[in-house]
Amino acid sequence: MRFATLTTSYEDRFLEITQDQSMTFDRDPSHLRRLAMLLAMPEAGALEALREISSQEPWLSEPIAELESLPLERWQAEHTRLFVSGYPKTPCPPFESAYRQGNMGGTAMQDLQGLYRRAGLESGEVPPDYLGTQLEFAAYLLDVAPGEGDADCPAGALTAELWDEHLCRWLPRFARDLHTQAELMLYRGLGERLACLCPADDDQTSEHPDDA
Repeated sequence: MRFATLTTSYEDRFLEITQDQSMTFDRDPSHLRRLAMLLAMPEAGALEALREISSQEPWLSEPIAELESLPLERWQAEHTRLFVSGYPKTPCPPFESAYRQGNMGGTAMQDLQGLYRRAGLESGEVPPDYLGTQLEFAAYLLDVAPGEGDADCPAGALTAELWDEHLCRWLPRFARDLHTQAELMLYRGLGERLACLCPADDDQTSEHPDDA
């Protein structure tokens, strides 16, 4: 019962945040890279890394205080539960194919690999549909073409395709799941910030596996 009450509270707070225009972030490349970094498995030195970026991300101050009171293993366990291998299911797999198709692989990965290659890039060993990879790619495109979404600019056209055909098809639902399922403030806050990257209307069109 206590967990259900907390979950409802998180959902109410999530709706307040996504409807509050003052919480809308620009798709700034540095901000996108910091969000991508927060998806990584925390290792030794991760807390110090959070302190270093907290001046650019003031919302991290309370999560940092919470993490300072916890062993690194607790943080790692939460990351694993949310993103890698939760039981009985992983609540927030950070992969487009998992959200849009219900399983890993398939057309989402192929389409994204093609998108990266059109920009002259490869995703390497990391799955191309991993959220961190997509955010890094979005940041790269903004670096080379600051005029986001300009159809007359090749990088701008790729940016529009990335957000319209990929990220905003699943990111709103992922962000909501992360905000409601996370037990640590860091990941609840990360869900809030990720939710602000797509227009509120995209939450209504975020695809479920049956829709893909």
